[in-house]
Amino acid sequence: MRCLSESEYRLGSRFLFLSMAIVVLQQDIQIVEEGKHKIKAYLLHTLQSLEKAALEERRQLRSKLRACNMQIVTAEKNDAFTTFLFITKECEEKRNYFNPAIRKKVEAILLELTQRVPQSGPRHTSTNA
Repeated sequence: MRCLSESEYRLGSRFLFLSMAIVVLQQDIQIVEEGKHKIKAYLLHTLQSLEKAALEERRQLRSKLRACNMQIVTAEKNDAFTTFLFITKECEEKRNYFNPAIRKKVEAILLELTQRVPQSGPRHTSTNA
């Protein structure tokens, strides 16, 4: 039986998948920083802009989670599924996610962020003489 309201579930799952998207962005930033990309500054600026927007949204979601006394923890993980435990004042509810479905949800959030965040390159001052 489901004990979470639809709004609690949406809030918790958005926080969960957004947190995973932030990890992906941070890993990509590290790869670009360590890589031999020809246009590293642009890639870093774009990824860092996405990360900043995601971190701000997650901060807002975290305060909403605290306001409704909700926590999400990883309960189990195997090759095919990951189980998360949504904990509220009234109940605990386990939700199972198929790992490829998690990947799709994270990818959708990343695409949403790229459409929402303005794509301007890093600002450099001109040295024309």
